[in-house]
Amino acid sequence: MCADGLLRRRAEGAGQAGSSGKCFVMEDSIELILQDHVGIFPSSKPHPVLSACTGALLTGLYGVWSMFVFPGSRRIPWRLKVPYLPSSKVQTQNVMKLLEGRRGRLADLGSGDGRLVFAASSAGFRGTGFEINSILVAYARSKARWKGIPSSQATFVKKDFWTTDLSSYDNVTAFLAPGVMDVLGEKLLKELPEDALVIACRFPITSWSPQSSAGSGLDRAFAYDISSVRSRLRTPSSTAAE
Repeated sequence: MCADGLLRRRAEGAGQAGSSGKCFVMEDSIELILQDHVGIFPSSKPHPVLSACTGALLTGLYGVWSMFVFPGSRRIPWRLKVPYLPSSKVQTQNVMKLLEGRRGRLADLGSGDGRLVFAASSAGFRGTGFEINSILVAYARSKARWKGIPSSQATFVKKDFWTTDLSSYDNVTAFLAPGVMDVLGEKLLKELPEDALVIACRFPITSWSPQSSAGSGLDRAFAYDISSVRSRLRTPSSTAAE
């Protein structure tokens, strides 16, 4: 029933009421109108269609994020998976400080968008970036072509470094998760040549003693001389034997 009809009915029922009666009719009619049209006001309960659309959107966004961060990582054991986290400009500078005076081949483990490999190649290194993220590998290769850097100076491979022999590299850099650093240390001890240098960004290899470090806080980088690490690790066992 429309508002005009309700007002007309109330006016007829009230007759020739005075001004106070008219106020009563108006107030009472407004209450009835509100009760009759309560269904048009929005409910506080969430709409099922809206909830479903929101859930689908969030699920889709998570799927895209997972593809970008962890693509191709299903073959890697869960404890060795590392999300993409680019190194900062300051952190890259700290790594380059620790590499001063060094030459030869450099492997960047989990190279991401290639920024560290590019910095190393500009300093004369022959850099190889290992990355399992297809999107990041394609981006780094495109950037190398755009910069005019030859593949002999900067190469990016879609490859799992955990299953790759790194014995041909003189320098290794890694910005990985703290939980995998000691596992990485075991692999590098077995494979790297005696004069190799390992640089860990932000998270140290806790079972090793760094030769030097650069920076502080989240941008700190640690340098390890493989020869010194092997010597220190052999010392306790030889002492115990005596």
